[in-house]
Amino acid sequence: MKAILGKKIGMTQIFSPEGKAIPVTVIEAGPCMVVQTKTTDNDGYEAIQVGFDPIKEVNANKPQKGHFAKAQVKPTRYLREFRVENAAEYQLGQEIKADIFAAGEKIDVTGTSKGKGFQGSIKRCGQSRGPMGHGSKYHRRSGSLGALGPNHVFKGRPLPGRMGGLKITVQNLEVVRVDAERNLLLVKGSVPGANKSMITIKSASKAR
Repeated sequence: MKAILGKKIGMTQIFSPEGKAIPVTVIEAGPCMVVQTKTTDNDGYEAIQVGFDPIKEVNANKPQKGHFAKAQVKPTRYLREFRVENAAEYQLGQEIKADIFAAGEKIDVTGTSKGKGFQGSIKRCGQSRGPMGHGSKYHRRSGSLGALGPNHVFKGRPLPGRMGGLKITVQNLEVVRVDAERNLLLVKGSVPGANKSMITIKSASKAR
């Protein structure tokens, strides 16, 4: 499995040789540094820990400074762990760049969706509104809450509440273009999260 951390830049469009417009999301993928390797003998499983987005050393606390000093890399804003089958093949301080992916590959992208605060059931759950005539008095309410016998609302009812700010994974996105010099991936379609937010890119687990 190939994986890397990145930052969402924004959306644009490119054109295929046939002149077809392709909507793409531009992702700054890496470079990521290998900060720690975990093996079956020491930790019970195989994984690597990578860091992304360097920060000033003064902004890291003492435990973080010691952790990064072992790998002889600068402190980073984000640390994530990826399960791999061959953790021993990775070296501390090794760089992982966008060129691990190629055009045409399928990937899964994980990010945190935009928070939208407290929303009604129409926007949050896709419910339909009532008649908009003045005599209706039923325009954007939630509707029936179910049976009266249990004397409580059943779990899972589509009701108003907090919307967004959740971990979302979009599967089977296609890598359209790779700019290895600038560590950019152009991915067909949209990915979750706001611009400049951190996202995780992995090889597609259910590639068609």
